Amino acid sequence: MFWTLRKKEPVVAVQTEKVARHNITETVVANGKIYPVLQVHISPEVSGEITKLPVREGQFVHKGDVLLTINPDVYNAGLNQVKAGYESSLAAKATAIANLEKAEADYKRNKALSDTKLLSDSDFIGFKVARDVAQANVESADDQVNVAKAAVDNAQDLLDKTTIIAPLDGTITTLNSQLGERVLGTVQNAGTDIMIISDLSQMEARVDIGEIDIVLVQAGQKAKLDVDSFKDKKFAGVVTAVANSSEGLNAGSLSAGSGGSSSSSSGQSATQFQVRIRFTETNSFRPGMSVSAEIETRSRTNIIATPIASVTTRVIKPKEKNGNNAAKTNSTPANSISIAATDDSTNSVKTDKKTSDANKPVDVVFVVDGDHVKTVPVKIGISDEDYYEITDGLKEGDEIVTGGFKAIGHDLDDGKKIVKKPSTGADSEKPKP
Repeated sequence: MFWTLRKKEPVVAVQTEKVARHNITETVVANGKIYPVLQVHISPEVSGEITKLPVREGQFVHKGDVLLTINPDVYNAGLNQVKAGYESSLAAKATAIANLEKAEADYKRNKALSDTKLLSDSDFIGFKVARDVAQANVESADDQVNVAKAAVDNAQDLLDKTTIIAPLDGTITTLNSQLGERVLGTVQNAGTDIMIISDLSQMEARVDIGEIDIVLVQAGQKAKLDVDSFKDKKFAGVVTAVANSSEGLNAGSLSAGSGGSSSSSSGQSATQFQVRIRFTETNSFRPGMSVSAEIETRSRTNIIATPIASVTTRVIKPKEKNGNNAAKTNSTPANSISIAATDDSTNSVKTDKKTSDANKPVDVVFVVDGDHVKTVPVKIGISDEDYYEITDGLKEGDEIVTGGFKAIGHDLDDGKKIVKKPSTGADSEKPKP
């Protein structure tokens, strides 16, 4: 006697909850450093030895305070030299004016004689030319005075630049040079970076964000800032600036133009954009502190949402259609065989595309239907740490499967039998969005 044993349908243990409405705020997380909003690099415009350095790193200075003095001896000598040249040009101008007065008097006296025919025209022309030359000498001497005066002003300006004063109220956050060191100063290019003065009353976080998330970030968005040095406190901030180009873009372009090999290495690095976030509250921050920022990019209120753990992906199997394809194929007229073959070749691409789309996994949620589940495709919107926004596929009050992780990710499928059980520690683990 034989007994027919029927295989029992496996039952999957799950946790469920009802679909409800929630408020969701989507965030972008990024890391960076703290910097002062305003900081000035102090570089000299003249070269020489530092003879006075009355400040130290960490000292607070006021606008107009003396920061350092560069040896002024060379510039004093230069100023004295051009002053002497200026005095000489003034004397030359006075001489030219005196010569002009004499030439003008000779011209007028001899013009009267020429008018009465007591002086020949050739002799009179000589006095006229002498007057014109004297007039030109005065104009030339006047120009020389202006040139000498400009040289004096330039030399005085260089001498004044040997003393560097603070351009703003702030703290000396970096001091690179010491007393007695020689510094290089140029007008066109930056000279020696002697020190940095920062206004520590206004600080900002400069974080790097990838190209996928940067499109969501805009100036004016709120942010929460977590500074490593203040572990138990979060700070509020506001996005003030978003970079228009990625970091290292210009450097990469230059490398490519010069034929260097560094362009390939820059292409392999992740594309990052710098975002600046202003702290809305002050604290004892220091430049260079590490910071993590959560920027609130999008927000939704009172929307249908499901736990992140409840959403997974499945390939939706198409339902079998009731048709008589075989019969239709057998009844095809002979004279239509060529037409059918042409239609098949024309539609082959569309058929392949439909087949590919049908095999593509889609986002789904398992909805409880008695002691079984139904696979329901859903469309998701924004998300936070706990919930996905559901824009299509579910309604408020639907009972869905929220755990365990193995059941949703692997065991469940459309029509599977389930049994509800309370969650355990292992089942409470959820994937990140």
